Amino acid sequence: TMQEKDGKYLFGVVKISEKGQIVIPRDARKVYNLKSGDALLLLGDESGMALIKTEIFNDFIGQTMEGLTK
Repeated sequence: TMQEKDGKYLFGVVKISEKGQIVIPRDARKVYNLKSGDALLLLGDESGMALIKTEIFNDFIGQTMEGLTK
């Protein structure tokens, strides 16, 4: 069950399959408008991991590069 507080979410626990796959919970897919075939970028450090839609990451990089060239 999804829990939300101040724009932060807890969607529950997911397990890694034998093939290394995880299922993104339905509530998370709905909140983040994720659809089959969407590409996600996996980021991480020694503390943990995060997923972000590649289109959002690409938009961010594009804006950052524009700021550098001005």
